[in-house]
Amino acid sequence: MAKNKARTKKSKKKLLKRPRKISKSKEVFQEQEHFILQPPRGMKDILPEEQLYWDQVRKVSERLARDFGFSRIDTPLIEFANLFVRSVGEGTDIVDKEMYTFLTRGGDRVALRPELTAGICRSYIQHGMQVLPKPVKLFSIGPVYRYDRPQEGRYREHYQINFDSFGEQDAILDAQMIQIASRVIQGLGIKSLQVQVNSIGCSVCRKEYKELLVNYLESKRLKLCQDCKVRLEKNPLRILDCKEDKCFQVAASAPQSIDHLCEECRIHFKNLLEYLDELDLPYVINPQLVRGLDYYTKTVFEIWSGEEDGRKQSLGGGGRYDNLIKLLGGEPTPAVGFGLGIERLIIEMKRVQARPYRSPRPRVFLAQLGDLAKKKSLKLFSELEKNGIFTAESFGRGSLKSQLRVADRLGVEITLILGQKEALDQTVIVKNMASGVQEIVSADKLVDIIKKKLKADNVVVYHEDSVNT
Repeated sequence: MAKNKARTKKSKKKLLKRPRKISKSKEVFQEQEHFILQPPRGMKDILPEEQLYWDQVRKVSERLARDFGFSRIDTPLIEFANLFVRSVGEGTDIVDKEMYTFLTRGGDRVALRPELTAGICRSYIQHGMQVLPKPVKLFSIGPVYRYDRPQEGRYREHYQINFDSFGEQDAILDAQMIQIASRVIQGLGIKSLQVQVNSIGCSVCRKEYKELLVNYLESKRLKLCQDCKVRLEKNPLRILDCKEDKCFQVAASAPQSIDHLCEECRIHFKNLLEYLDELDLPYVINPQLVRGLDYYTKTVFEIWSGEEDGRKQSLGGGGRYDNLIKLLGGEPTPAVGFGLGIERLIIEMKRVQARPYRSPRPRVFLAQLGDLAKKKSLKLFSELEKNGIFTAESFGRGSLKSQLRVADRLGVEITLILGQKEALDQTVIVKNMASGVQEIVSADKLVDIIKKKLKADNVVVYHEDSVNT
């Protein structure tokens, strides 16, 4: 019996020492998988110190959306990939090179949205918004994804603001969109900007212009970059927007779309320029401006930062897309909209030293000492917050001295002190930080007393629509 036990122990030891066999596929996976403490290339964290700029962009754009009658809409980050293929267009860089496309476990081919307008149009059709009073004005803000070479202000995950208007074809809506885009940018403290406009016509006049352009570009084929030689077959208008120097020189002498507009498009563009003149919005006509998406018709525009320090960058743009709703299966619906890149707006804000959002400053600090006081302070803090009194605290700090140092650093006007005795007596010590004078007040009268001391009309209350401009 003892021998059997000894053998069993020996065999157990051998099993413990024997290395576990890992399948070859698991070994390969473990070798290939690397743990890296950073996000994927072209994506970044937005840290707390940056959020003040982001808050300012959100507040200014949301206020203007409200003032101009736009309603908020949010669409999914992921849509069926063919939505973007059909709307943005095959032959565009976005569809051919930049979309994050993958198959779900159920076999659906989906994509991370590369822009916001297609999803908004899909939602417009799906939810029957065509029955709403026209124009239907929608505002959106959120991330988009493009697998492109990361560059300053254009990450693989970047954020956009979108304003879209459906149901009206009058050029006054185009002018209003340019006005709103300019107001957003100027509201952020970016005063120097340049509006560039062009008309690329409609499907009727663009066909004739396209033939003329292709004939010209064919004669210059040898001078085009490799990408533009491919675009010549698929999307010749995009050659006008190429940033390669040799292609830029070819585009400078190319036929201009505004010289070949049909009567309807010519009148529409003329009216747009008159509206912009009426708004005193300075602009330049840029014949090379076409935008990178297939769905645009008639008006296209971009807004660039000013020429201070000899540096310019595009902050956003948009235009009219009268055929997109019909292309996606809806009723014929004229539409116009624009998008602004938030990262580029923030870069420009910093460059011109524009003021970021200023968080409301707390005027009251709540200090507590002892276990019972700590328990009571949670409810007291909640009562102050519910009554709109912006109060700071330092829960978790045991020393009253260290809490008062925090109050000094924040520059509050009043510090409330709750100790064991006060917790039992249901009182609070109210200390004026400027004079050092203290008084003891009943806890149930505290809110009214604090409001009077702060002069109730100046009490800091959170307002979602408040904006620092």
